[in-house]
Amino acid sequence: MKQTRDDIRNVAIIAHVDHGKTTLVDELLKQSGIFRDNQEVAERVMDSGDIERERGITILSKNTAVTYKNTKINIIDTPGHADFGGEVERVLKMVNGVILVVDAFEGTMPQTKFVLKKALELKLPVIVCINKIDRPEARPTEVIDEVLELFIDLEASEEQLDCPFVFASAKAGTATLDLNVPGKDMMPLFDTIVDYIPAPEGDPQANTQVLISTIDYNEYVGRIGVGKVDNGIIKVNQDVVIVNHHEPDKCQRVKISKLYEFQGLSKVEVNEASIGSIVAISGITDIKIGDTLCSPDNPEAIPFQKISEPTISMNFMVNDSPLAGQEGKFVTSRHLRERLFRELNTDVSLRVEETDSTDVFKVSGRGELHLSVLIENMRREGFEFAVSKAEVLYKYDERNKKLEPMEIAYVDVPEEFSGAVIQKLSSRKGELQGMTSIAGGYTRLEFEIPSRGLIGYRGEFMTDTKGNGILNTSFDGYGDYKGDMMYRKQGSLIAFEAGEAITYGLYNAQERGILFIEPGEKVYSGMVIGQTGRAEDIEINVCKKKQLTNTRSSSADEALRLSPKKVLSLEQALEFIDTDELLEITPDNLRIRKKILDPLMRKRAGFKRES
Repeated sequence: MKQTRDDIRNVAIIAHVDHGKTTLVDELLKQSGIFRDNQEVAERVMDSGDIERERGITILSKNTAVTYKNTKINIIDTPGHADFGGEVERVLKMVNGVILVVDAFEGTMPQTKFVLKKALELKLPVIVCINKIDRPEARPTEVIDEVLELFIDLEASEEQLDCPFVFASAKAGTATLDLNVPGKDMMPLFDTIVDYIPAPEGDPQANTQVLISTIDYNEYVGRIGVGKVDNGIIKVNQDVVIVNHHEPDKCQRVKISKLYEFQGLSKVEVNEASIGSIVAISGITDIKIGDTLCSPDNPEAIPFQKISEPTISMNFMVNDSPLAGQEGKFVTSRHLRERLFRELNTDVSLRVEETDSTDVFKVSGRGELHLSVLIENMRREGFEFAVSKAEVLYKYDERNKKLEPMEIAYVDVPEEFSGAVIQKLSSRKGELQGMTSIAGGYTRLEFEIPSRGLIGYRGEFMTDTKGNGILNTSFDGYGDYKGDMMYRKQGSLIAFEAGEAITYGLYNAQERGILFIEPGEKVYSGMVIGQTGRAEDIEINVCKKKQLTNTRSSSADEALRLSPKKVLSLEQALEFIDTDELLEITPDNLRIRKKILDPLMRKRAGFKRES
């Protein structure tokens, strides 16, 4: 018989990227007394990865738990970025309600719509938390209307529309239910969670059922499955069977060796857990997201939506440039293979496939950011490898018609830049769907555009809008192929011979374009050392020294003035490379190079393509 577990609330925090979810969780943790009074706590304590901290984004969902008035509140902090949407979809299966965080100035954004849609489809009750109400340009009353309009657009039910609103400043650690009454602490939000989010239900007498919704990974214990106990009780040393809704033949018998519950930022070992508890289970080597752990007497899988398919792919390959193996610790195909397949332990939206060559692996993900985070992590771990330009994954319908992934792009730009953005996105096969004026002299443009039209565009966008534009995208399914498009209008400056770059050689080269290198850097034939203003590539000798004569001294070189080199970040380099180029990645350097280094062979390959 179903029972309600009143001493637990399971809630996920969802929002658009950078609307303050992680900071809000920080404050809930601090004010629940999780930390000692004298304990030093890092900002955004839930973002544990280096890249998460540096970029201020959440990549993997995180579990935590606080106790408030004898009620345990399990909180899951989710990513807000479209590339990590797969994380959000799965996490919502563990909770009984969500807190939707919306910025009091920016209002509802594309990801707000995406994550809210997922929550409403699962019939989850929503608490709306309007955050950053202390921003000087905050407009909370208008944002309330925007949120309610979004609910109506997404066909929310009467109960869902009748949701509570909480007004907060996560940074200041305050919340209030009335805009006219300043908040003192986070208690109004805690009270709203306990009063409004339903307690989990289940049958404690029934057979055990635990659906694994996320996977954690630890070097010492391997894979850790995290999920909610839907029915029955799960105990240490219990025999269970693993089944999966999408794999009817799967039926694997295992033993529960270790069981944990969450408390604050740590996992606490427990002997058993009952309905509604969110648990972590270690000791099962090949546990996967979507698996259900059941009693052997009556194994029944819990239905689970399939994980979103990847839309973009890159080739990861062993670095074979003339400078290969000089900077990295892990350089062989065995190292590369092991690392990529290890990533599959935690990242379920990723696909890794072997190719005809043992040195090349096809890696597919949800977007450029998704893959660039993996590349950056590998680089920091000491890997050296090369990657090709990102390409979209096409599909074919039953009539063998080519389909490609489409995105909805929402662009907020100052009015004077809207013309340039419309022109650029239209040339990349984008179709303008709507244009509205928003607060602060900004225009919001809505485009439907092929995913490949956005590859390599973000850098250009920031230049065109002088850094004032905001570009957000969300995947919109597959549509008809829109025809060929040209990615890059400027050619590359290519080094003609191997050696060390000299001031004199670079001085001559900079008249032809923008340089990516400076004197003293090692170069090799076929390496891209800059960008030209013209459409075709130019080969140039940057190792060339000035011939000395009786009347000229070598110190004359010092008078040559070089413009500062353009330093490309990983994202910019991935955007810059063309289809006939590779990005060489080492712990110390990023180098762009032609796939075919030999100039003669490169010309022949070019002729073959054209003929």
